[in-house]
Amino acid sequence: MAKPALGRGLGALLGGTTPSAKPTLPPASTPTPVAAPAVIDERDRVQKVPLDRVQPCPFQPRKDFTPESLQELADSIKEQGIIQPLIVRKKGDRFELIAGERRWRAAQLASLKEVPIILREADDREVLELALIENLQRENLNPIEEALGYSELVSAFQMRQEDVATKVGKSRAVVANALRLLKLPADVQTFVRDNRLSVGHAKVILGLPSADEQKLAAERILKDGLNVRQTEELVTRLQQPAVTVSAHTRNGSATPVIRDVHVTNLESKLRERLGTKVQLRYRAGKGALDIRFYSDDELERIVQLLGISLE
Repeated sequence: MAKPALGRGLGALLGGTTPSAKPTLPPASTPTPVAAPAVIDERDRVQKVPLDRVQPCPFQPRKDFTPESLQELADSIKEQGIIQPLIVRKKGDRFELIAGERRWRAAQLASLKEVPIILREADDREVLELALIENLQRENLNPIEEALGYSELVSAFQMRQEDVATKVGKSRAVVANALRLLKLPADVQTFVRDNRLSVGHAKVILGLPSADEQKLAAERILKDGLNVRQTEELVTRLQQPAVTVSAHTRNGSATPVIRDVHVTNLESKLRERLGTKVQLRYRAGKGALDIRFYSDDELERIVQLLGISLE
């Protein structure tokens, strides 16, 4: 059996004929077939477009871009150009980013006129999914950005946590724990976003029932440099039941006292100022102030905050 010519497959791929192959003429009665034009997949074609025609996407989960790292990337782009094209979708007469906002921002700093893009067709949900996946794979998102991305998929697109986990390649427990971070007060979320508190700290803080107590715990962690184990001990102490104030009727039964909003507000301010659990009992101009401490060092700290010298 004759060995097939090596160039035949390559010639067919390029749309030509191999030199060694003799052309076969069709019968006179058969029309010569016309070759179909080669189709170029637009999804793989890199185009250059004006930078000012590219706009950011509202579904971008990443919100924090540090100026220093952007400037470093801009300096690199000035020297080498943008090596990896931006992924975009058509939006009217403009292009909306799906992936590559950091490169787009750096290109602006580098004063580029044009940027390379690859065009994709995607609806809003697919855009968010693609942006989330890209950032998660690169570990670009802080824990709060990651949680907000999951929350957007759940709330805006009515996806279950199981579906979100499947889409982004995470376990359901990872998604559920991330979403719990959004129950923290805004101030505490900022500490996590800025990496001042770890996710481990945040999970322990979530064991406290009120936003005030959660903020108090976060401030104590930052002030005293507590690790996660020490934070667990702090939260356990803060969860100890406070002494309840009650009024006694003539038959000796106790009825709860409705607390004045001004007393509650003052108690909250004292708690924030002293950084520990405080209870203010007040009635008709009389009462008591209960300030908790759990070590000699803590007592010394509170005394100093009150302006009292131990010497």
